[in-house]
Amino acid sequence: MIVTIKRQLSPQSEPYWESFNYEGPEDNTVAGVLAILNYRDDIYDIDGKESRRINWECSCMQGICGGCAMVINGSPALACETFISKLMNKKQRDGKKEFRLTLEPLRKFNVVSDLVVDRSVIFDRSREAEIYLERYEKSSPREYAHQYQAAKCLKCGLCLEVCPNYVKGDRFLGAPAANDCYLVASQSGGDTERIKKIYEEVFASGCSKAMSCMDVCPMNIPTLSSMAKMNSGAVNRNLKHKKTK
Repeated sequence: MIVTIKRQLSPQSEPYWESFNYEGPEDNTVAGVLAILNYRDDIYDIDGKESRRINWECSCMQGICGGCAMVINGSPALACETFISKLMNKKQRDGKKEFRLTLEPLRKFNVVSDLVVDRSVIFDRSREAEIYLERYEKSSPREYAHQYQAAKCLKCGLCLEVCPNYVKGDRFLGAPAANDCYLVASQSGGDTERIKKIYEEVFASGCSKAMSCMDVCPMNIPTLSSMAKMNSGAVNRNLKHKKTK
């Protein structure tokens, strides 16, 4: 199997493509392939030229940190959850046709090195938009299940990679902002209207409802439900915990 990677030494350098031969199990994940390529004492490309180790990011290797998000054969996904065998067609699995694996860094973030990108913009712009909880107030129990789902966001950036409305440097913050605004509004003590206004400015006014974010989300977050609750005005005092008389 041939693995072709879009590489870049530093943020200032020009990107280039480099290919490697992979000789390992086909039931491996993309993360496993990268680990095997980097495990060698000396790394050589497909032409036999000595190369440097491949920079990529990971932490948990279990699909819960989001660090290994990248573009795999044209589609954004987590490397630790993408199995080579699932990418192959029948002829490739039977060995009748060569399989090629192509890896690129996420394209809507600044590249740090190789497959590592800088996703701090997700956190920085949420902070700038002031999506935070001023005072906690207990929510209605009926919101607990959705709050749990919305809070699973890894901030991996896959949703922004596929979002047709997200552009680097734009005010639109994508699905992470929609879910974060819902979480804050549904637990907010007194600043619900502030969060609803922020939601309109950084998300609702720029979303075209393509919902590609839900298709690619590794945690299967029901962002549409967060949007519905915010758009319908359901996130208000009626969601708050009512004390029994």
